[in-house]
Amino acid sequence: MSKVFVVDTYQRPLNPVHPGHARILLSSGKAAVFRTYPFTIILKVEVKKPQFEPLRLKLDPGSKTTGIAIVNDASGEVVFAAELEHRGHAIKKALDDRRQMRRSRRRRKTRYRKPRFRNRCNKKQRWLPPSLESRIGNILTWVSRLTWYCPIIALSMELVKFDLQQMDTPEIQGAEYQQGTLFSYELREYLLQKWHRQCAYCGKESVPLQVEHIQAKAKGGTDRVSNLTLACEKCNQKKGTQEITVFLKKKPELLAKIQAQAKAPLKDATAVNATRLSLFERLKQFGLPVECGSGGLTKFNRTMRGLPKTHWLDAVCVGRSTPESIKTQGIRPLSIKATGHGCRQMCLMDENGFPRTKPKAKRFTHHFRSGDIVRAVVPEPLKHAGTHAGRMSAKANGCFTIATAKGTVTDIGKNYCRILQHADGYGYTLKGEAAFLPVP
Repeated sequence: MSKVFVVDTYQRPLNPVHPGHARILLSSGKAAVFRTYPFTIILKVEVKKPQFEPLRLKLDPGSKTTGIAIVNDASGEVVFAAELEHRGHAIKKALDDRRQMRRSRRRRKTRYRKPRFRNRCNKKQRWLPPSLESRIGNILTWVSRLTWYCPIIALSMELVKFDLQQMDTPEIQGAEYQQGTLFSYELREYLLQKWHRQCAYCGKESVPLQVEHIQAKAKGGTDRVSNLTLACEKCNQKKGTQEITVFLKKKPELLAKIQAQAKAPLKDATAVNATRLSLFERLKQFGLPVECGSGGLTKFNRTMRGLPKTHWLDAVCVGRSTPESIKTQGIRPLSIKATGHGCRQMCLMDENGFPRTKPKAKRFTHHFRSGDIVRAVVPEPLKHAGTHAGRMSAKANGCFTIATAKGTVTDIGKNYCRILQHADGYGYTLKGEAAFLPVP
């Protein structure tokens, strides 16, 4: 079971405690709720000589979702787990829309406008586009928060890194250096994700899969990743050295799907490769030792311990420090979705680029903001009577919309709402519950 974070009266992190122990501290008045997500309590009594257990924060960075886990290296217990969903695709779409609107506006009745391509500022070294910078910012934000709530002594992250094959064979050169003992794990893991862990020809799942060449090597095929797919033993033997166009002659839709999937762009892999070194350099600035592990080692650790494929379990298995026995009983990972702090656009545009709404207000007269997590207690005679908790969408008139675990509730007065946690740019939910996401 996920433990509860504890901070002392000076807001310094202490050892996480069992939820039952935290409930006793809250009911007896010895502690108060410090933060709702992740759930953290603050003690009201000073602790003179606190004792700390060595905890390690482990990260599995991804293009769309990053796995986060806090593990006790000594006991193998998973203290906390989360899956952080990034919003890089939303940022890219917003920038594309802005660029399209600006180009349309500047071309309109501006025949004497001077060229703008020469007055751009120089980009700094190791510059990253905003869509990739947001991924790094999300991870660093949560590393900073978790090191504040929990006594972390070390960090681990998955970094594409090959094994020390050159130490065993000093004369190895060229591409052979990359084909170490973990090379097959890297390749197979990529193919499993690309082909959705199923046979490309018959679609069978949960069966032993083999690496298959789309164009057979006997007919000039190569070992490039774009020429590899996954197939079960029966389909692999049935195809043999045939051309894929001949083998799937009676299945033109499947043929087109496989050919398109084989040439799919490597956007996700490119995003991870572009951010991994920058993320590693910024993690070292926390002053904690940073351990790195390859994707093949992560899969090897997870396979040897019989764990299923999830983002947070991948984070648990990152690095050589992974305990031999891992305790994951009762762990419910926290799903974190980056939502941003709001749109910077002052007003919405029509299809021609002209404003179609009034400029939005900078501040409301009340102290509520969209994205706050609130609890509303509505008395019985009124509409929607009862207790409602979730993320809210603020309005200037004081009538709010709250997204709860049971659904969306509208027209809740501000006088019945109490803030549990201020908006911080993220949406939270435990696995198996409805998401508390901002309501448009």
